[in-house]
Amino acid sequence: MKFGPSWPEVRELGRLVWDYLVYVTPMAPSEVIVAMGCHDIRVAVQAARLWHEGWAPLVVATGGNGKVTSDWAETEAKAFARVMREHGVPDEAILLEETATNTGENIAATRRLLTQRGVRVSRGILVAKPYMTRRSLATALRRWPGVEWLTSAPEVAYDAYLDDDPRQVLELMVGDLQRMVVYAERGFQAPTEVDEAAWAAHERLARLGYDRYVIS
Repeated sequence: MKFGPSWPEVRELGRLVWDYLVYVTPMAPSEVIVAMGCHDIRVAVQAARLWHEGWAPLVVATGGNGKVTSDWAETEAKAFARVMREHGVPDEAILLEETATNTGENIAATRRLLTQRGVRVSRGILVAKPYMTRRSLATALRRWPGVEWLTSAPEVAYDAYLDDDPRQVLELMVGDLQRMVVYAERGFQAPTEVDEAAWAAHERLARLGYDRYVIS
């Protein structure tokens, strides 16, 4: 894909945004792994890996159809569950939550599902796209307080991830960084200090036209 002479600048601006948004913690024994639905099935593969490593006995695949998966023939949760089964996670270890259409709903609906099942969660693992880890954590801290939340993501470097679909990845990251501020102001997620360089890079990318998912 050609972006013209400004592409080297765009790529480095995106790296600043990525470096801020990616937030992965060490793992510890937990009650549940929450596979945050999205278009990237590598999230499901990572959730399966964590299950096999024994970090939690249960995986919740959460997600209906969102802005990028609206044309999928199945929900994000069903797609994730299918991938996890293909990677050896048994049916009895997987719960499906198929209603959520955004990050806040992922957390709230998973909380309702586990409460109904009588599953008490003191520590949970959020598995998301790399650049969604920080925002997933901030959302969980607001929507499900009292739980120690850990974060994990597919182990894919920025350059490799960007090469999948450069424009879409950059547009999604710009939108997600904006939401780190806007959603905190609206009470949807816990306030988080945003790195100044990352914020300036996000603004520059938006001005360059990578603003498809920016809240107007």
